[in-house]
Amino acid sequence: MNGTSAVAGVLPAPTPSVRAARQEDAAELASLSRPFVRSGALRERPASLYASHAADFLVTEAPDGTVDGCVGLRVHSADPGLGRGSVGVVYNFCVAGRRQGSGVGAGLLRAVLARARAQSLDAVFTATTGGGGLFLRYGFAPTAVRLAPASWAESLDPRRDARILARAL
Repeated sequence: MNGTSAVAGVLPAPTPSVRAARQEDAAELASLSRPFVRSGALRERPASLYASHAADFLVTEAPDGTVDGCVGLRVHSADPGLGRGSVGVVYNFCVAGRRQGSGVGAGLLRAVLARARAQSLDAVFTATTGGGGLFLRYGFAPTAVRLAPASWAESLDPRRDARILARAL
């Protein structure tokens, strides 16, 4: 045995490189998101929003430097009325079609959950128009909209029929 974890000649998939987004990534983030906007899975956001909220985002890069995926985490202040501290909202989570199924999404989700824990958030929420399988595999569960941050929940477009999911941290 040569000390690798390869089984029967199959090498493990490389772990995607995750980094904090930068303002100069804004146009690429908007471009990456565009097919998901067209499908109705994401809301349209201008490149200027990606630039002004770059600190919210984590991205994965291909070896050539191309952004393969992104995810945002917006922090919402504590809500004593609900008996909880600050929470986060995971948003604009997308992976380039050519990289779906390769572990890029899972790597981004693990990284954004680690970021949320590092910020001492009590929970994270997200909205999905799809099945949400990846979120469910990482401990998210359907939740009532009344438990989500009000300003975020009120901003959701009811025509998209998104499901609200949450995960305690």
